[in-house]
Amino acid sequence: MADNISVKKRNGRGNEPLNIDKIHDMMEYACEDISGVSASQVEMNSGLQFYDGITTDEIQQILIKSASDLISLENPNYTYVAARLLLYSLRKKLFGKLWDHPHFADQVKSCVDAQVYDSEIFDNYERKDFDRMELWLKHDRDYDFTYAGLRQVIDKYLVQDRSTDQIFETPQFMYMMISATLFAKYPKSTRMSYVKKYYDAISTFKINIPTPVMAGVRTPMRQYASCVLVDVDDTLPSIFSSDMAIGSYVAQRAGIGINAGRIRGINSRIRGGEVQHTGVIPFLKKFESTVKCCTQNGVRGGSATVHFPIWHQEIEDIIVLKNNKGSEDNRVRKLDYSIQLSKLFYERFIENKDITLFSPHEVPELYEAWGSPEFDDLYEKAERKTSVKKTKVNAQELIFDILKERAETGRIYIMNIDHCNTHSSFKDRVYMSNLCQEITLPTDPIQHIDKEGEIALCILSAINVGKINRRYELEPLCDLAVRALDEIIDHQKYPVVAAEISTKARRSLGIGYIGLAHYLAKKGYKYDQKLAWRQIDKLTEAFQYYLLKTSNQLAKEKGKCKYFDRTKYADGILPIDTYKKEVDEIVKRDLTFDWEWLRKEIKKDGLRHSTLSAQMPSESSSVVSNATNGVEPPRDFISVKKSKKGPLKQVVPEYAKLKNNYTLLWDMKSNEGYINVVSVMQKYFDQAISGNWSYNPENYEEGQVPLSVMAEDLLNTYKYGWKTSYYQNTYDAKKDIDEPSHPVGWTDNVPEKEEVKDEENCESCTI
Repeated sequence: MADNISVKKRNGRGNEPLNIDKIHDMMEYACEDISGVSASQVEMNSGLQFYDGITTDEIQQILIKSASDLISLENPNYTYVAARLLLYSLRKKLFGKLWDHPHFADQVKSCVDAQVYDSEIFDNYERKDFDRMELWLKHDRDYDFTYAGLRQVIDKYLVQDRSTDQIFETPQFMYMMISATLFAKYPKSTRMSYVKKYYDAISTFKINIPTPVMAGVRTPMRQYASCVLVDVDDTLPSIFSSDMAIGSYVAQRAGIGINAGRIRGINSRIRGGEVQHTGVIPFLKKFESTVKCCTQNGVRGGSATVHFPIWHQEIEDIIVLKNNKGSEDNRVRKLDYSIQLSKLFYERFIENKDITLFSPHEVPELYEAWGSPEFDDLYEKAERKTSVKKTKVNAQELIFDILKERAETGRIYIMNIDHCNTHSSFKDRVYMSNLCQEITLPTDPIQHIDKEGEIALCILSAINVGKINRRYELEPLCDLAVRALDEIIDHQKYPVVAAEISTKARRSLGIGYIGLAHYLAKKGYKYDQKLAWRQIDKLTEAFQYYLLKTSNQLAKEKGKCKYFDRTKYADGILPIDTYKKEVDEIVKRDLTFDWEWLRKEIKKDGLRHSTLSAQMPSESSSVVSNATNGVEPPRDFISVKKSKKGPLKQVVPEYAKLKNNYTLLWDMKSNEGYINVVSVMQKYFDQAISGNWSYNPENYEEGQVPLSVMAEDLLNTYKYGWKTSYYQNTYDAKKDIDEPSHPVGWTDNVPEKEEVKDEENCESCTI
């Protein structure tokens, strides 16, 4: 029968008779040296039925799906079979062959000629340089991808024409080009060394890079910031200019934080009472439309989080905007919301007192003082003023309403504005955070799109701690991560002047972890064990120390950042000096590293960067690296991520060896262990951590999570110094392998609640 069947060639150049042996051979290659898999099993499972005119690509895709369907806890290694088959398909499309790749120089030239690579690469490197990079390329590292990881890389990160589905590169070419681009301006004496070291680090998944970097570095489009913070003033020029800035950055793969807390409340007098203000909701609808119409098709969905102080006049209406209740006029569901609190409001909650709500324009001094020690006195004075319009609400009722909405939507976030300032590297005020709540940088509202103000950007990366065994292994990885991101600040372009001025002056970086659950499993510790908290304390001390040490060294090499004197670091104040001392109740130990030496070096020579650390969500990029997601416990040993090409199954790293050591999210009886993990990390981080609350209703009477439990977690996260609280996840009795029951991690994309969240963060944030 096979003699009568012809197969259409992939290149479209005619047909050839079906050769079953070719399929067998390819399957044998795909299974070679992989334990626990069978080539014949993949073929049988495929149900492959041939017909005259079937294409080679159709055959390949059927086999890929068959292998991916076989991925299970009993047979996890089929993920590598499916990945190999997918890789073969990619190579055949690109080069017409499986094994031979073009010389790196030829690959670069063809992509520059196609205008998908930045032509500046040829201004920086000579042929001999490309020859050396060719020798360093390890195409066999493509075999280290899982199927889910390689699928993500192909669908989201490889340079391609999304209108024609033409792809121009393989993963190793991508990694080498990223490295070559980032270190192109380094001195020739050290440049090639850093190109190789960084390539080795990212291609072996030791350093994780976020979506804007992975998808953009090497292309003519030069915007690599994961996070953009836009502060909006209470003026029409500021609102409309901010909207333009938001659109510019959403279209270039950034996740957006918006501070709308300055906008006056509804029915406020305008022009002496000639008209009344429409309030914040119509402007939020405008921001929502901009975010969604500028979506980053194929890479990241446009997404934003809007920040408000708890004392804003319209707070009761704001907290329900995301919910399905009410009229369409009172819904702005495609934005997320962060509610800012401080010690004063926690005290009133505990004491069951009232909170007074104001329109910010009536009490401008309050907003300027928000997050500072002066706020409390000014607020209480404003409460006593009879001339100021205000409303009183019960603190417990309001905060319980916030917690209810947080539970129902998962997307009402909490920002502790005082912690964001007291445990900050800045002397300048922090008023807001970003999409995924890990970035805490100073901002200043713009009044015109082309004039000064301060839009804050943050460049992200992460260290895969699941790849390390000892703390000292962090040092070279931290050095590479800091140096690479430092280059990005100068290499990228800035569509908005206010972003360029502040970013180049502050040079803020946000480097975090992926693979923490894997790291703890390797050590044999559970999230709720004191030994785990102590281990994380040691790890994070080393991490922040090495980051600061590298930034100090770069200050000696290239000069300190322009606004260094506007940081607490300039006065010798370090994160170990400003953290909430209640954390010592969790872990109390003597510091290991020579912080006093580092303090003197920083005071003497400065830092190249105003911030170094931030913990982002990292859903998609963690999948690429075959790592557990950020600092999160896995929800199950095998998870499923939705994609346009079907479900992607991912098994936790080293499942067979470590399955008894992993902490699974829904097995945890409370948030206590996780809260302690994040609190210990926050002790050392100079920005924030995207920490989540997770609840399994099965652990509570009548299957309901009591508000009192959520309130206790709220108070504990504040007590131990959390700057922000990100998602609230609730288990709904569905197995995650069927469909994740909550929006997932970094933050790239924030769709509706019923959809699976697609990252980083903010991948933000996805990284």
